[in-house]
Amino acid sequence: MTTALLAGGGTAGHVNPLLALADHWRAVEPEVGILALGTAGGLEERLVPARGYELLTIPRAPFPRRPNSAAVRFPRDFRDAVDRTRAIIRERGADVVVGFGGYASAPAYVAARLERVPLVAHEANARPGIANRLAGWLGGRVGTTFPGTPLRGARVVGMPLRREILELDRPALRGEAVAVFGLDAEKPTLLVTGGSTGAKRLNETIGDSIAHLLGSGWNVLHITGRDRGGEDPGLPGYRVMEYCDRMDLAFAAADLVVCRSGSATVSELAAVGLPSILVPYPVGNGEQRLNARELVGAGGARLVDDAAFTPAFVTAELVPLLTGRAEIARMAAAAQSVGRRDGSAALLALVREAMAAATP
Repeated sequence: MTTALLAGGGTAGHVNPLLALADHWRAVEPEVGILALGTAGGLEERLVPARGYELLTIPRAPFPRRPNSAAVRFPRDFRDAVDRTRAIIRERGADVVVGFGGYASAPAYVAARLERVPLVAHEANARPGIANRLAGWLGGRVGTTFPGTPLRGARVVGMPLRREILELDRPALRGEAVAVFGLDAEKPTLLVTGGSTGAKRLNETIGDSIAHLLGSGWNVLHITGRDRGGEDPGLPGYRVMEYCDRMDLAFAAADLVVCRSGSATVSELAAVGLPSILVPYPVGNGEQRLNARELVGAGGARLVDDAAFTPAFVTAELVPLLTGRAEIARMAAAAQSVGRRDGSAALLALVREAMAAATP
């Protein structure tokens, strides 16, 4: 029986593809042993056990980005994390390590190399992170979500997607979805989401423009995240939620989406054929703009800078788009043309290749 150690965590962007691979692997190989490796305090503490997998944790040792006390402690903390992971590999008999980025991945990659266990990394973003660059340097096999990700020898496998997204039949679920959210079934729906933490710019602009949006004849489903912005005005056709556990239903209700362009979000939109206005997160290394490149290039999405997503943009650009349903239908078809739903299977094939190559 194969035992796999899947490392990742901290954010949903690392945890969800990990769980997607785990679900697919167990579906096609029920006897496989799945262990998840994360750190304390991340979303994995809630999401992994809820999915029925065992979570093991190691000390958090983020790479230092500036000279400070954390940088001084880093060598010791990283060594401790590697030592703990090596012990897990030996004690639990892990046959392969698969990492998805996040705090747990880099120690797992080093531990796998030291224990001579096959190593595979999945890079979600178009611009790779430090941990997955390390995996390549250590001789691991690397799968990427997007073409053109600058990792030598990497293979494009796509994004492992959650089962509820893979199996989503939007037309069949739409009636249930609009009823769950209390929306008008006779009107199309604009979905606005900035992810679990929220997006201040999106929340403020939508809140300031809600009268114009509702006046265009659309519902608005607004998932604010923790950064709620203003208060819910209680207007008919405007549903405000801090968090949504059923994003499959939110997608089923939606006809157009306004959101950030995280890799998982972009991949899910393409897979289900949802047109979008993508507003990349303006802080970081610019990976969200790159993540959007393929979908925008195909015509399935429009890209708007964070600073430009203002009430003036809503009035001049978004509202006219909402009233042009033919253009939205064209964007939906274009989005689906670049969507892929086989990311989990393609990544598992890469993992099996790594394991076969390591077999004497």
